[in-house]
Formats: sequence, structure tokens, C-alpha cells
Amino acid sequence: MKKRVVVTGIGPITPIGIGKDVFWDNLVAGKSGIDTITAFDPSEYAVRIAGEVKNFDYTQYIDKKEGKRMDRVTHFAVAAAKLAIEDSGLELDKINKVRAGVCVGTGIGGIETFVEQTTKYVEKGPSKVSPFFIPMEIPNMPAGQISITFGLKGPNFAIVTACATGTNCIGDAMRVIQYGDADIMLAGGCEAAISPLAVAGFTNMKALATNNENPQKASCPFDKKREGFVMGEGAGVLVLEELEHAKARGAHIYAEVCGYGMTADAYHITAPDPSGEMPAACMQLAIDDAGVNASEVDYINAHGTSTHRNDLNETLATKKIFGEHAYKLAISSNKSMIGHLLGAAGGVEAIATVLSIEKSVIPPTINYETPDLEEGLDLDYVPNKAREAEVNVAISNNFGFGGHNATILFKKYID
Repeated sequence: MKKRVVVTGIGPITPIGIGKDVFWDNLVAGKSGIDTITAFDPSEYAVRIAGEVKNFDYTQYIDKKEGKRMDRVTHFAVAAAKLAIEDSGLELDKINKVRAGVCVGTGIGGIETFVEQTTKYVEKGPSKVSPFFIPMEIPNMPAGQISITFGLKGPNFAIVTACATGTNCIGDAMRVIQYGDADIMLAGGCEAAISPLAVAGFTNMKALATNNENPQKASCPFDKKREGFVMGEGAGVLVLEELEHAKARGAHIYAEVCGYGMTADAYHITAPDPSGEMPAACMQLAIDDAGVNASEVDYINAHGTSTHRNDLNETLATKKIFGEHAYKLAISSNKSMIGHLLGAAGGVEAIATVLSIEKSVIPPTINYETPDLEEGLDLDYVPNKAREAEVNVAISNNFGFGGHNATILFKKYID
């Protein structure tokens, strides 16, 4: 029999706050973290808005000397892991560190380092490239540095599936514990791609919202006026723990993680398959893996990017799986407030999902003003105001460029 896995710690670093309390309070309040970009001068860009993490000082979480050898994406990851460990109450000197591992990924990796070192190479030649360039830039290093920082010697790996990264990492970490290869896994995602090159790339592929004049209204998932996503940054790391291990140390349990699905559209490098078939299959796999019925699902933390095709297809996929029950589900998108955190999205949104279960409150989809009924977006998207509701079973969806689909299912913990 597969071992049971529970969530015992959470660490969010987001555009609406660092740490679980401020993040949750602002999420429930419907506060937007999207504003004009400050990381660089965006005046020449068609898109000048993003969801930036504010007031983040990596030296509060990481030794200053060591931090200089890390990209910002790794700063976010290690800081989120530290928050999650502290929240879990784990005493690292009392655990078997060979049975504790890490699965934290990033969709893009250390792009700030990549651009900086490429510029040095072009302008000054190969001798000026930093010897730390490669270990700062490669996308497995956030997981590696978490392992090094906290001495975690169990399974250590990183998944890269674009915007599905964080969800895939949590799902695979769950399975590591289920099959007995670890007792504890730190899992989630991180991203720090609000840089001139990345913003230019996403802008030129027409993926981003362009409402520069009213940034906090720019991300409007499921609304008729949706036109593109807003880039965000940050990290979300969860402590996953084998149930008996958690109980033995008297850990606080947020929720049980017990279902995981992953599929591929096999359709296009960026556009989702308009049939919605494979996101639907992905949700069904997670439901089946958890051993629940579709009618038991209370809430979907949607991928909900605010792009025309994604929101349409996710709604279509939801109807395919849930039928009439789709109209009884609560569905909301955190991206309306924090933007799209790319590889970090699944980690942060999983944290929001388990808090919804624990606190019996569903965060809203803000900026929902004009329903798109003509295209069939007629479900309950929890518009603009948080809702008190009993949440016993919830799923979190994330779908990435390349056709990657990932779904994770959480349940209220019952002994």
C-alpha cells in the first residue's frame, strides 16, 4: 500500500507578501500585487507591468557570502524553503537527513545571471566570465542549494515543465514518499524572470497583457476582456511528510496530498489544444489517483492565466470531467492578484489551496467584471470577493508551454 502524505509546512514568497500570514490575508482581501516594473526601466517596452516581490532581502535568509554566488531565483527558493521548514516545526538536527529530500524546479532558471555573464563575454571576452556562471544559472541549482543549505541528503531533483513545474514537483515528491524513498520532501517551484530579455520575449510573442495604465486591473482571468497574462515572480515551497512521521513528532497538518495527474497536449509549442481533452484527462487522473469521485471536489484553484485560450480551454476541460457538477464547483485564479509566477505558480497556488482547505475560505478571482457567456465561460469563478465555504477536496491545475498539464489533489486530513 502507498504511504499517506501530508502537508506540514508552507513557505510563500509572492508579489502580495512574504510568509503565509501576509500572503493569505492579502489573497483573501483581493489585493493586487501587480504594478509598473521597477527592476529595470520599462519605458521602451510595450508591456511595462509585472508582479514583483517587494521588500525582499536575501540576507535575511541566506549567508551574504553564499548568496552572492546564487541567482535571484535561488534566493527565492532557499528563502521559501527556510520559511516552510520553520513553519513545519521540523528540528533538522533530530531528523534522518538521508530520508529528507528536495524537489524544487524553475521554468526559466537563472536568467539574470545568464544575461549578465553573456554581456560580459560579448563586451570583454571569455576571461571575464564568472567561474560561478554555470552553477548560478542552471535550473537544478535552487534544489541543490536548498539541499546544501539545510543538509538534506535524500532524493534531490528538479523538474522543468514551464508553468506546470511547481505542480509536477509536488506530485513527484508526493510519490517519492508514497513509495517509501523518503519521509520528508521539500517541494515546489521558483522563478525570477522579470528581466529585460524575458519581458521582451514574452511581449513579442503576444502573451502578455498590455494594460499599462491600470496595472492592478490587467490580470482578469475568465473575464471577457482578458488579453494576456501578467508576469510574476517568487517561490512556493511546501514540506510534504509521510503521515506517521508527521504524527510521531506532533506536526501540524494542513491537508493531505493524495492525487496527481499529468498529461501532454501534443499539439503546439505554446497554444493549448482547443478540445480541452488532455487537461480534462489530467484532472481525471488526479481524481482517480486520490480514490475520490469527481462529485466530491469542492474547489478548483485554476491555472486561470487571463489569456483567451487558456481560460476557455480550462473551463471546457472542467465541464468535460465534472458535467453538471461543474456548476456547483467554486473556481478561482490567484493569478488575478499575483500574476503568473511561471515555474513558481504551482508551488504558490498549492499553498493557497491547502490554506483554503484549512481555513474554509476560497480566495476570489478579482477583476471579474464582464462574464464571457458567448464563449461558454459560465461557471462559478468566485468573482471579486472571498467566500466562506467548507472545502474537503480541492485540486490545483497548472498547464505549461510545450503542452505540459499537471494537477494535484488535496483533501482535508482525517486520521
